[in-house]
Amino acid sequence: MRSATLVFLSGLVAAASAHFQLQFPVPRGPFVEKNEPTFCDGYAPSANANRTEFPLDGGFISLNSEHPIWTLGVELSTLQVATSFQNFSGAVPFFQVTGAGAFCFPVDFAASNITGLQDGTNVTIQLIFDGGDGELFQCADLTLKSGLTLSNTTSCQNSTGQTVVTATSASFPTSSATSGSSSNSSSSSNSSSAPSASQTTTTSSAALAVSMSAAAGIFAFAGVLLAAF
Repeated sequence: MRSATLVFLSGLVAAASAHFQLQFPVPRGPFVEKNEPTFCDGYAPSANANRTEFPLDGGFISLNSEHPIWTLGVELSTLQVATSFQNFSGAVPFFQVTGAGAFCFPVDFAASNITGLQDGTNVTIQLIFDGGDGELFQCADLTLKSGLTLSNTTSCQNSTGQTVVTATSASFPTSSATSGSSSNSSSSSNSSSAPSASQTTTTSSAALAVSMSAAAGIFAFAGVLLAAF
């Protein structure tokens, strides 16, 4: 009985400390678990950031989730040095996934209606992830390229049994995330809160205006990817 209790408690601890890891595009820095609840996983922005060339349209984002049920949205900034959540706009509407493990989804930044996106534009994306125990953040610095085809060595796969649904604004909680205090963390100017549910709906409205008509196709495509694994 005691051993069963210990196993149960260890499971609760693991669930409470579960995180996610951005696989592609390459994140701003190595994954630091304790900093993931902070802006860009605690990494400071830089005008000289190492950037990944990423398709303006026809790209994808892949990650690994340690949560069985989670919500994700993608925000984008065109500023050379984005220092707060207010510098970002919604690029991919929030959606919910049931199922842990590898997950990959298509991205078309050209259809987001965010102004200033063209061939050669430097941008930063921030993934906002919530598995039910608080919001987590990771960033990637990109250079958008028109007509770019991703290499076959870049993996896009999904774990078996995952399902995807669009998330309502009420399903995404208000963030209280602040900047990290580690040596790789950004300054206190990053302490602004992430978008709340209502703010997310507002900042994502431009993307949603275009994406809602294409949402069925996007998630159908995601469903095809899921069915293949």
